[in-house]
Amino acid sequence: MSAVPLPPCPYLPTPPAGLDHRHLSRHGEARDAAFYLSCLEYGHALWQRGLAARAVLCLDRALGADLRGDEAEVRAWPQPYAAMAWFLVHTPPEVFIGNPRVHFQHYADRMNEPRRAQRAARAWACWALARRLRPEWPADPKHDVVEPTEADIATALERDGLPGEIVLWSSTLAGCAPGLFSGPA
Repeated sequence: MSAVPLPPCPYLPTPPAGLDHRHLSRHGEARDAAFYLSCLEYGHALWQRGLAARAVLCLDRALGADLRGDEAEVRAWPQPYAAMAWFLVHTPPEVFIGNPRVHFQHYADRMNEPRRAQRAARAWACWALARRLRPEWPADPKHDVVEPTEADIATALERDGLPGEIVLWSSTLAGCAPGLFSGPA
């Protein structure tokens, strides 16, 4: 499948022109607010180039940044749950995105340090979005894992997430009703 240009996502910053992997690698080992913003920008650039699966992975990296929640980058661009929902819904059938439901299921279950509990809660939160928005995507029946309830995910985000993150995720999840993140006709 070839890359098909995709429309801008309203939930992400406009990326500078000509971004490539160096936009992230320039941060070295730092996973701070500057890295977070770079992940959002690069993910958006990948998305607009029609590389939906890679864009999802870039948002995964943003969700793994080490943040307090009071950084200017986070205030301007909150945790990208709405952007993730946008990607899941607006990926045309001819653009490869894989099966994000399986991706998040495996990602959450195999999370490692640092901030393992926080990052796993966020992966499960994205998994819940995928289940709601794209119910046709099957789970991995061979992956022996207990899938959390949405209440379990909310509890984990409340405990381990940033201040206000639970409200952000819950409102995105509530917006998964038909039409809110309406995709291609």
